[in-house]
Amino acid sequence: MKKLTYSKAIGEAVHEEMVRDKNVYLMGEDVGVMGNVFGCFIGFRDEFGPERVIDTPISEEGFTSISVAAAMRGLRPVVELMYNDFITVCADPIFNQAAKTRYMTGGQVQVPMVLRLPMGSGRRNAGHHSQSLEALFCHFPGLKVIAPGTPDDAKGMLKAAIRDNDPVMVMEHKLLYAKKGMVSEDEDYIIPLGKANVTREGNDVTIIAWSREARFAEEAADTLSGEGISAEVLDLRSLVPLDWDAIVQSVSKTHNVVIVSEETKRGSYAGEISAQINEDLYDELDSPVLRVCAPNIVSPFSPVLEDLNFAHPADIVQAVKTVLNK
Repeated sequence: MKKLTYSKAIGEAVHEEMVRDKNVYLMGEDVGVMGNVFGCFIGFRDEFGPERVIDTPISEEGFTSISVAAAMRGLRPVVELMYNDFITVCADPIFNQAAKTRYMTGGQVQVPMVLRLPMGSGRRNAGHHSQSLEALFCHFPGLKVIAPGTPDDAKGMLKAAIRDNDPVMVMEHKLLYAKKGMVSEDEDYIIPLGKANVTREGNDVTIIAWSREARFAEEAADTLSGEGISAEVLDLRSLVPLDWDAIVQSVSKTHNVVIVSEETKRGSYAGEISAQINEDLYDELDSPVLRVCAPNIVSPFSPVLEDLNFAHPADIVQAVKTVLNK
């Protein structure tokens, strides 16, 4: 194990896969000469050349369409949208082509591509660059969606995504890139998609979260522990496929659930998980499932207002106390 930032863990994962497989290539805005706006790929263009590390114009529909076609022909593109908000510009190649092709060809054509999607608020980027749109990606059958929240998960899951034969959407919170953590040095280190991770054991309530909010949930669990409340934190990591067995196991133990995400509450993936729990695990619940999400507003530019726009550890603590009637 060694300590890396989240961004360097991403770079290490992609580097190892590009060395391992000549069909893996990078494409996106500023990934080449600049090495990505978050510093993930510094030096890659010099090492692998402009044919495998490709800077693109600001033309998201164009380069995502190229990558979908390249994946159909056997290449393994790792594509970056500078912000997940830009998916609205290139929805057709992702939602209508990448997501559906394997099914509609009876498995004869696969689309082994990765689309990296920096997401989330907190950087004062205002409404066009601060959204968390995982619910949109999770809605389309055929897409796999992951949201690693630690450097180790970022490396292990991204390597798994690059090797996967389906299109994988990788949601990366922008405020995680500078965070450090211990990361495996094993070049064959893989974290399988579809596996959640219990990062705190508890008996009184299950806090389900992913990405940065899973780290906030851990802080909340530590605070609650000091007040005599035992909270279990279930970091989903993988949204599609969803580790339903892990949810069942945790909810059946604690019988109370708080779901935390940075999405706007209306139409959120947190709401989908809540619905599944209520439909399939109703008899296990001692109280209604409570969601802690962003309000249904455009993300503000004002630092004061933006910081009120997503859940902090204190908000999670209060939600747990509400569920437990404390």
